[in-house]
Amino acid sequence: MNIEKEVLDILQDLTGEDLSQRMDEDIFANGLMDSMASVQMLLNLQEKFAIDVPVSEFDRNEWNTPSKIVSKVENSKNE
Repeated sequence: MNIEKEVLDILQDLTGEDLSQRMDEDIFANGLMDSMASVQMLLNLQEKFAIDVPVSEFDRNEWNTPSKIVSKVENSKNE
């Protein structure tokens, strides 16, 4: 499983944008994601990767770029 590709697919479904060339772009600051989309993203990530990311522990600053999201998923898979 290619985690980066899967994360980018989820983000593209939510934002309508291909972010593969914009891995360090802040997806909240640029208006691509809002709080509702972030909840949906977490649900999709939990389902796809069998990881546990409680919404109550979600810190937008730790999940605000595609590269950070990939890193968080990889770290969660390794726990």
